[in-house]
Amino acid sequence: MATAIWWIRRDLRLTDNRALAAALDNAAQVIPCFVLDPRLLNSSRVGERRTAFLFAGLAALDADLRSRGGRLIVRCGEPAAVLSTLAAESGACAVYAERDYSPYARCRDEAVARALSAPLVLTDGLTIRRPDALLKDDGAPYTVFTPYSRRWRSHPPVTPQEILSAPRVISVPEAIVGEPLPEQPDLDVATLFPPGEAEAQARLRRFVSGDRAPIYAYAQLRDFPALDGTSMLSPYLRFGMLSARQAALAAYQAMEAAPTPEHCAGAETWLTELIWRDFYYAILYHFPHVAHGCFQRTYDAIAWENNPTHFAAWCAGLTGYPFIDAAMRQLAAIGWMHNRARMAVASFLVKDLLIDWRWGEKWFMQQLLDGDLAANNGGWQWAAGTGTDAAPYFRIFNPTAQGQKFDPQGAYIRRWVPELRLFPDRYIHEPWRAPRSEQVRAGCIIGQDYPAPIVDHAIARRRVLEIYRRVRPQ
Repeated sequence: MATAIWWIRRDLRLTDNRALAAALDNAAQVIPCFVLDPRLLNSSRVGERRTAFLFAGLAALDADLRSRGGRLIVRCGEPAAVLSTLAAESGACAVYAERDYSPYARCRDEAVARALSAPLVLTDGLTIRRPDALLKDDGAPYTVFTPYSRRWRSHPPVTPQEILSAPRVISVPEAIVGEPLPEQPDLDVATLFPPGEAEAQARLRRFVSGDRAPIYAYAQLRDFPALDGTSMLSPYLRFGMLSARQAALAAYQAMEAAPTPEHCAGAETWLTELIWRDFYYAILYHFPHVAHGCFQRTYDAIAWENNPTHFAAWCAGLTGYPFIDAAMRQLAAIGWMHNRARMAVASFLVKDLLIDWRWGEKWFMQQLLDGDLAANNGGWQWAAGTGTDAAPYFRIFNPTAQGQKFDPQGAYIRRWVPELRLFPDRYIHEPWRAPRSEQVRAGCIIGQDYPAPIVDHAIARRRVLEIYRRVRPQ
């Protein structure tokens, strides 16, 4: 019987998996293999919490495979050597994998293709639309989101017929053995983000089902971090426990079923977020230098201050700005942060503290369950003003006003900065302005129990504008 290898990378699912489907179409037996790549696992950009989520997701995938007569084969080592050996052992006719777009992934796949005697077949699936399929009329890649989005939307919507069902049976050669998963760190956020495809599918159903589905209120609620207004699907999309194509289909179907134009706008806004995800993959694919430097290279000359004490305060949620500190403590506690808060803390680090955006980008990668090079890099460069926007350098979020606008009663702050919970609404965003008597009543003395602001925003704003003006394109 012909045997194929399904090389699992960022597609920890059985539903709508083109690489798995291609392997099953071309072989009677399939070896589902995950390679523990030391270069990735030991990277300084990989955090323990995300690794734990990955390992738990692999365990869930193994259970799903076993329920269909299969099993997961885990091996450790350099992918080219591991897969070459496995192909020789099994006599595999081909290795099938989902195409990835990071600079490392592309180099790795080229090395694997050279090492294999059998072909390496790469399929779509990581993105909804391939980066090389959406180009300007002159063949150049898009560098601004709005025209990219228009071209993206000009393609036919995803249809139910395109979503591949999970296979009922997967046969794995008995002689092929693997290694146990390493002892995984405790996944202390398991109750908030239970890993696995079943949970991802359940979350998607809850988000889009019914006339009162949360997706319909997404446009109104998505910017308020104290509210349950987002899908909370990003860790599952990160590891492919849910296919981006199935998420897009759900958005299209919600738009069609929307009872009012306002409901439709909510679903369309969520689809736009999925398009942003595709856009940042396209930027990384066409401009791989963004993985290490500014998209607009002129901004590589910015004179960052890079104060390590300020950076430590930002990481710990001790900047003296309650909305910023709440967000950073949420990240530390659960490995996830609301998107509005991500924009605010990134702007604060870069524009108020004048710290290189790459410091913050790396910290996020070390902490986030959904840490993904393309989206994380794109978001940080957007906030830093070094990315794809036409005139971005003057975008500076006011860290106090962000909280006042998007957390008006301070519920988010009180949840994550409990020392401020007894401050009245009047002072919750600027506790340093509270009279001493109010601070005593709240049981929190500013400068003692909670820090005073480490920078003056007005002064910091003037400083960063001048520094950016010195290097901005003329």
